[in-house]
Formats: sequence, structure tokens, C-alpha cells
Amino acid sequence: MILYLLVILTVLWTVFFKLKRRQMYKLAALIPGPKKELPILGIAHTFLGDAEGTMSSLQYYSYVSMQHGIIRAWLGHILYFIVVDPVDIERALKTFMEKDDLHRFIRKVIGNGGIFAPVSIWRRRRKILTPAFSPKIVEKFVAVFSEQSEKMSEKLAECANGKEFSVWSHLSSYTLDAVCETVMGVKMDAQGKSVSPFLMSMNTLMNVICERIFHLWLQPDCIFKLFPQYKVQKDGIGVLHSFTDDVICKKREELKIEKQSQPEVDKQLDLQDYKTRSFLDMLISLSGGERGYNNVELREEVLTLTVAGTDTSAVAIGNTLKILGKYPKVQEKLYAELIEVFGETKRPLVKEDYAKLKYLDRVVKETLRLFPPVPFIIRKVLKDSKLPSGYVLPAGSGVVVSIWGAHRDPKYWGPDAENFDPDRFLPERFNLANSCSFMPFSNGPRNCLGYQYALMSVKAAVSAIIKNYKVVGLEETSPAPKMRMKLEIMMKAVDGYRIALEKRSSL
Repeated sequence: MILYLLVILTVLWTVFFKLKRRQMYKLAALIPGPKKELPILGIAHTFLGDAEGTMSSLQYYSYVSMQHGIIRAWLGHILYFIVVDPVDIERALKTFMEKDDLHRFIRKVIGNGGIFAPVSIWRRRRKILTPAFSPKIVEKFVAVFSEQSEKMSEKLAECANGKEFSVWSHLSSYTLDAVCETVMGVKMDAQGKSVSPFLMSMNTLMNVICERIFHLWLQPDCIFKLFPQYKVQKDGIGVLHSFTDDVICKKREELKIEKQSQPEVDKQLDLQDYKTRSFLDMLISLSGGERGYNNVELREEVLTLTVAGTDTSAVAIGNTLKILGKYPKVQEKLYAELIEVFGETKRPLVKEDYAKLKYLDRVVKETLRLFPPVPFIIRKVLKDSKLPSGYVLPAGSGVVVSIWGAHRDPKYWGPDAENFDPDRFLPERFNLANSCSFMPFSNGPRNCLGYQYALMSVKAAVSAIIKNYKVVGLEETSPAPKMRMKLEIMMKAVDGYRIALEKRSSL
């Protein structure tokens, strides 16, 4: 009898659920779907593999989307639309401001930082963060990027024997050191340690988050707690939070003492005089000092900046080095530019050098085009909305903006869209019909505030390495570079960025 009632209740609930969503099903049916779509599961079965398989599936769906500009994708009962057309993307990023529910897994780790926060929280924090990322302030961090990248270059000497090795630990240690010094005002010295608990915890947490996003059985909290990943996540959160909380408490005390010792100084820090100020200093001041952000809000913003800044920059550097190894002529042209700017001296990079390193700028941007560290953006559709293409997205669905796909769409980049060609970004050639055709740091109102910061960090690292070493052993005859990639929130090389270095003969 009880079983009979359960069956009836299940059937009634299913009927009610489908009736409630009939508008969604009607509109979804008008939009093309992939051939791999199955009843009930949709495309969920294509994400059962590892992180490389997940990335391969999303690349495949991006290519399918190029044929129509958009496709639907059911992930079980959850409906998504994968969009690659830049005109539709522009409208989507301006209209759909709310982050998708999948971001809740990231929020559980780092909280409501500006990148992942709901709109209600994001609006207030964006206004506070924007002045902190002005060019005049960001350029004051060049000395940090220069010092830390030179330290990385020196550490790489022990690996520069022509043999292949994974450069990832060097890159992520460099970016963590640079980020911690600029964001928190802390000298982490990850490059001087064999193991960094903070970095290890951060990388592990990113893996767990990605598992939860693509493995449906790990999404419900009550079930997730039964898996070993739950303890791994709990321990990792403890490491990140305790370290950051300690830094914030010390910084508040430091600023309090500074204020007491200089009562005549204005309570607000002078934003034009940030020689040694970190983003944490600025967040405390810009949010209202002691009456501004509380410690939890500070932790959320600091962790968001730290996690995003560490991984995105390290991935971009790694991809650039792999590309330079594949195309020796490009690498030697870049080296010639570095010698022209720096000469034979070992002087550190200064802010004036960036404007002179025009070929480096093109190389980095072309690498970001083909291999954007964040290849997808997911937003929530709150009400039925029509895109410029004519398709109507139903309320309750989600939009997956494929940056990876938009960057490779031959309709906008030409028949050689897959090829690596830095000269695409020559001023006389770079004339896109829509800015969303190239958006490695997102676009629209919620774009990344730290894109200039990231570019400066990446260029400092690449220039420091290529000045002193040659990337060898990766030569590729095809103009379209092939790299096996995996998705762990960021898009990373499967091989852990294995390269081989040789010291430059001039050393």
C-alpha cells in the first residue's frame, strides 16, 4: 500500500513538475540540440569522465554551437544554452547578470567575493573595488612582478638542462608570491619552499569544486558529505580561511597603530601614494575603514583575488611558454625584442618597458585567444529573454558563454581561426566587429577588473624566462597548436606544463 502511494505521488509530482515547466520545454524545443543528447539524461552522460573528458565535451559542444550560434544542452533536468556568437554573447552578458547556481560550490569555499557574488552583493562591492584597480595603482605593483619573476628565473636554472620537466609548480609559486604580496601585503615565499600548504589546499579545492559541478551525484550537500571529497574540502577551507583571517587581523591592527601615530593624516588612504600598499589596505580604507567591510567580507574579497589571480596568471604563462616552444621562430623574434629593450644587462623590468614590448603583447594575446584560462562563463536566465539571433531563452535556464568557442569561430576570425598568429593583433589588422569576439577576461558589466594586473604579471614572467632560457623540444609543424587540456575551473594543460629549457648562450 505504501509503495503504491509512493508511485502515485511520484507520478503526480512528475506531471506537476513538467506542467510547471511547459514553457521552458516549448522554447527549448525550438533551439537545436546536440546529437549526443539522451532522454532524461540529456548530455550529462558525456561528463562522467575525468577533467580532460569534460573539457573535450565542452569543446565539442562549442564547435556544434558555431554551426547555429547557439545550442541547447540538458544536464539531467537542468537546461543550459551554449552560446558562441559574439552578438548574442554581448546581449547575454549585459542582460543576465546573476551567476548560475553552480557557483554555489565555489561560494562554499571562498564566499561571496566580487567575481562569484549574487548581484545584490556584487553591485556594492564592485563600486568599492573599481578604484583599487585603476592603472595608476596597478602599475605600482610592477616592482613586485619584476622581483618575483626574476626570482623564478633564477630558480629555473637548476632545471635548464634540456630535459623535460613540469614547470607548473614554478609558475604557480611565482603567481602566488606576487598575488599575496600585492593583495595581502604578505611575503609568502612559496618559491623558496618545497611545499606551500596554502597553494596545495587551493589547487585541491579547485579540483573538488570542478568535480561537484560536473558530477551530479556530488551536488546535493547531504550526499556529498558521504564522499571523501567532503573532508578534503573541509580541511582545505580551514587552511585558506585561517591563513587569510590571521593576515586580516594583523593588517587591521597595523592600520590602527598607523592611524594613531599619525592623527593629522586623513582617515582615507591616499590612493595616489600606494608604494607599499596592498589591495587589502585599499579594501579596508575604501569600504569605510573600521566601519566598512567586516572581516568575513574582507576574507571573501581577498581570497577571490588570490585564487583568481594565482591560477589565471599561471595558466596564461604556462600556455605561452608551451606555444613558444612549438614555434621557435616566434620565440626568437620575441627574444630579439627583449634584447632590444633590455640589452645584454640583467636589469629588472620597469613599467616603461611594457609599452616597448609590443611583440610580447601580441604573443600573449594570441595565446589567450586560443587558450583562455577561463573558457566558459555561466549565467542564470531569470525571465524569458530574446537574443539578437531571434532565439528566446526561457526563465529558469542557464547560459554557458563559450569564450573558447567565440575565440575560434571562423565567421569572425577567418578560415585560419585555429592557427597561432600573433600578428592578428597588429593595430592595422585587429579590427573586430564585436568586442565579445575576444574576451579572455570576460566582458560586460561583470568583466574582470584585474585584466591589466594579470597581463602585467604574465608579461613580467614570460620576459624574465625568455631573456635567460630557450624553450626547446616542442616544435610543431602545424600552424594550429595542439594541446591536451582539462577543465579544473580554469582550463589547464593535462601534462602539468611539461617543457624543456636550455640556457641562452649569452649567459
